[in-house]
Amino acid sequence: MPIETTLSVNLPGADSDTQPLQAAPVATRIAVELVARSRSGLRAELEEVRSLGSVQTVNIPDLLRYSMRSWQGCALARQVVPSTIAHIRAIDINPMLPLPMAGELEAAGIREVLVIEGDAPADMSHRTYPVTSLEIIRKFRRELPHVSVWAGLDPYRQNFARERDYVVAKLEAGAVGVFTQPFFDLRMVELWAELLPGCQVFWGATTITTEASFSYWRNRNKAVFPRSFEPTLAWQRQFAAELLAFARQTGSHAYFMPVRASVSEYLGGVL
Repeated sequence: MPIETTLSVNLPGADSDTQPLQAAPVATRIAVELVARSRSGLRAELEEVRSLGSVQTVNIPDLLRYSMRSWQGCALARQVVPSTIAHIRAIDINPMLPLPMAGELEAAGIREVLVIEGDAPADMSHRTYPVTSLEIIRKFRRELPHVSVWAGLDPYRQNFARERDYVVAKLEAGAVGVFTQPFFDLRMVELWAELLPGCQVFWGATTITTEASFSYWRNRNKAVFPRSFEPTLAWQRQFAAELLAFARQTGSHAYFMPVRASVSEYLGGVL
């Protein structure tokens, strides 16, 4: 079945039932994804981010193996960068109760979140709920309407049409745009840009510098790699520069996730 390349969503207040999603021209935002392993470690990485100068946003995943939750790391990051985006695991949220992190988000002045469904926890005593990202996006829009909600896009987990339709559903639920899983092939980025015209997108890139990491992304995450790919920091830096150039040319955004490399090693000179 051919994939259509027109994205339409029902917009509140629109005169017709379906309107093309149009976005006003926006300046490219550059974000760095940092893991909040500890306060001291996060502070050190934030200082590296500060030294780059052009990074306006830090986004922090919510990883249960660390004691610091995403929004707590974002509260710390707000001392260094103008904006932070906290990751929210949908399956951790009881849909029948108020958002448990609402007070901390408010106190820290966090105005953006990224809602993902979340992986099942390794610790089975951690309570989860049978909800989807769609339900929690709607919950944020009801309970914290001043908070901008981003959604996830995984180009590898299912076919193009299904993932595109899932993104459209998230936008209709109230998401302002999407964060992608990291890409490794600019042709894939260009294809997804055609599938989501007018959608605000943070295109992602990360570092793969070992054969083990390469195998993980290829076999576990089903990532697509070009024939030219090399698990070297030099290759990742070149791709980061190409991705950033694409974001600037298209009025979209980019985020970079350093793994087994420092922020400055990965992005120094690239940004």
